[in-house]
Amino acid sequence: MQRALKWFAVLTTIGMLLILLGGALVTKTDSGMGCGRSWPLCNGELIPKEITIELVIELAHRVISGSVGIMVLILSFWSWRVIGHIRETKFLALTSIFFLVLQGLIGAAAVLWGQSDFVLALHFGISLISFATVFLLTLLIFEVDRKFDAEKIVLDNRMKKHILGVTLYSYIVVYTGALVRHVEASLVCRDWPLCINSEFSLPSNMYEWVQMGHRAAAGLIFIWIAYITVLAFKHYKNQKVIYWGWIISFVLVSLQVIAGALVVLTRLNLYIALAHAFFISCLFGMLSYFILLSFRSKKNAIELENTDDHDKTISSRPVSAQ
Repeated sequence: MQRALKWFAVLTTIGMLLILLGGALVTKTDSGMGCGRSWPLCNGELIPKEITIELVIELAHRVISGSVGIMVLILSFWSWRVIGHIRETKFLALTSIFFLVLQGLIGAAAVLWGQSDFVLALHFGISLISFATVFLLTLLIFEVDRKFDAEKIVLDNRMKKHILGVTLYSYIVVYTGALVRHVEASLVCRDWPLCINSEFSLPSNMYEWVQMGHRAAAGLIFIWIAYITVLAFKHYKNQKVIYWGWIISFVLVSLQVIAGALVVLTRLNLYIALAHAFFISCLFGMLSYFILLSFRSKKNAIELENTDDHDKTISSRPVSAQ
């Protein structure tokens, strides 16, 4: 039973990642109106008569999203029954369903009535949260037989604050990145890292502000994660999940920055653009896992403190005469 659940969880997580990449593909190829102002049908038809590339991309994204949506529902109820005794399971199961429905409604609303670019930029972020909840649910399923032994992790307050701060900030970076594409500001600055001819100057219009604002935000998260990785290297070598987790996060954010630069320098190469979306999705999944470990660390710290107090009480008792 649990082996089948593990395989299903992995497939569902991969499916959620495909939804993210499919949404990015729809946006980057301007295929959002591939099925016209019709949802869930395509141009008002179950089987469209006129086939275009944009229609195929949009329709494929809808079919995959619907299929994976059903898998998320099954995974949520299945994990609730099998590992519902783990305190985070029910919360993640409910959250995954909620954000799955929310992202579907926003996507449908964008097709039927249209949305402003600033609202449409939220769609990728909501899909990212939905992916993260399914990813965390999958890790919990594997934790049952200690494939991921995270029960003894204790984090200090400084690390907890960094984890919470950088995760929340990463969502801002994601939003600004999505906004760059939706306002069609991807190539308004044709050089990197500065805007034009590698000369420093303030942005002269809204599009340049959006583009350079995203670059500045991405640069800051790179520096922030690099600093946290140094802290993990110095203080958490004995806690392998934290130690290697931050090393992986630093690799991902480095690849994210490189991909972002290449998107500009290659003039929106589609494969690099999709890699850009892939790296930020994996990074957000890692940061979400750190959030889970941070909340679990509070419980572990309390249990450790209670154990220490109990040991001190025992040791302070006088030894009775034999």
